Amino acid sequence: MKVSLRRAKNSQGEILKEIYQRLYKTFGPQHWWPADTPFEVIIGAILTQNTAWVNVTKAVANLKQNNLFVPRAMKKISLRTLAGMVRSTGYYNQKAKKIKNFIKFLFDNYQGDLKRMFSQDLLLLRTQLLTVNGIGQESADSILLYAGNQPIFVVDAYTRRIFSRHNLIEPDASYYAIQNYFMDNLENDVRLFNEYHALLVCLGKEICKPKPDCCHCPLRDIRTRSSTLKIARTVP
Repeated sequence: MKVSLRRAKNSQGEILKEIYQRLYKTFGPQHWWPADTPFEVIIGAILTQNTAWVNVTKAVANLKQNNLFVPRAMKKISLRTLAGMVRSTGYYNQKAKKIKNFIKFLFDNYQGDLKRMFSQDLLLLRTQLLTVNGIGQESADSILLYAGNQPIFVVDAYTRRIFSRHNLIEPDASYYAIQNYFMDNLENDVRLFNEYHALLVCLGKEICKPKPDCCHCPLRDIRTRSSTLKIARTVP
C-alpha cells in the first residue's frame, strides 16, 4: 500500500516521514491486517495478545473451518468449545472469555452489527471498547484502525522499543504520549497509520529485536539527529 506523504507539519513530522520512507523502501508494503473480514480482524486482535502471530493463524484456521467468523455463530458456540479452538494462542480460556465479552458488548450495544458499531463516533467507540474486559488500548486501537478503518495510531511494544532506542521517546512514555506524538505530527490518514504501524512491527521482528542488529537497521543514523526531539513521559 503505497502512501503519498504530504509535506511534514514540523521537524518531528520530518523525522517521522523519513523513518516511514526508509522502512517502506526496506520492507515494502505489508498488507496488514491479514484477514478476510473486519470481524476476523477483531478476533485476531484479541487472540494475538501475548503470543506470536503464527500461533494465531492456527486458531484462525480452526475458527474458519467451523464457520465461526460471524458474530451470531460466535455468540452461540459454548465457551469450552471456543477455548479448545483457540488453544494454540496460549491463555486460551481467558482469550475465549475475552471474545465472548466482546460478543456480548456487540449484541448489547449494536445488535451484533459491526457496521452500526463502526458508524459510532471514534472516541466514543474507543471509550466503549475499553470497558470490555480483555480489550486494552492496543487491542482497541487495532480494532478501530484495522477492522473499522478509523484514523487512530496503534502503539505496541515494537513502537516503544524502536523509538526509545532512537532517542525519540522516553522508554517509560505513556501510551497516549506516544500515540499523540504520531497523530500530532502526521497527516490524519488511515492508510498511513496502517502501513506505518505494520512497518514498525516488521522492523521490530526482523532487526530491532531485544538483542538488536543495529548494523542492518535502516534507521541506524537517526538516533543522534533526533536527540532533541524526545517527547515527554506523560501527556500534560
